[in-house]
Amino acid sequence: MHGSALKIRVAAPPVGGKANAALEAFVAERLRVARSRVRVAKGELSREKRIAVSDPAADPGALLRD
Repeated sequence: MHGSALKIRVAAPPVGGKANAALEAFVAERLRVARSRVRVAKGELSREKRIAVSDPAADPGALLRD
């Protein structure tokens, strides 16, 4: 946690949307939802992003567990 936000570091470079794609894939894997259900909803070009998950069964707490 970083204040009230979750800080996630990805190894992909922020070129051509690769970092956003890596972030979406990471979140989808942790939440056990299809990759197509996760997208960067706000902040595509910013370090601070808002992620939208369109799966009502997704458990956001799964992002905090090891």
